Amino acid sequence: MTARWTTSNKAVFNIGYHLIWCTKYRRPLLTGDIESRLKQLLGDKCRERGWRIETMEVMPDHVHLFVKASPVDSPHYIVQQLKGASSRILRAEFSLTRSRVPTLWTRSYYCETVGHISAETITRYIEDQKLR
Repeated sequence: MTARWTTSNKAVFNIGYHLIWCTKYRRPLLTGDIESRLKQLLGDKCRERGWRIETMEVMPDHVHLFVKASPVDSPHYIVQQLKGASSRILRAEFSLTRSRVPTLWTRSYYCETVGHISAETITRYIEDQKLR
């Protein structure tokens, strides 16, 4: 079992992001060897940057990723690193990713923060502080 919190020399945190991004034109390119290699590349990049993949699912035309990161790494930076590195390597290794689309990924992505405590609980906790 992994700990709920992570600590650094300045903070205690539990930050998770649900990230989704799609292939260009939603082309179903992420199958077979490309899917396997993409999972490996995403895992390698996350380990290199100190991020932890909680769950990952690669669909033929998009990626779902639940990743835990530190407070200094913005969601935009995480997506930029993952999409950039994976696109460069996959396009070099698999000609299908070069011939079917001008770029592997769309420019956009979806991000939602994921936490252990609901927004309602946090709001109630903050509002109750004056009452103590």
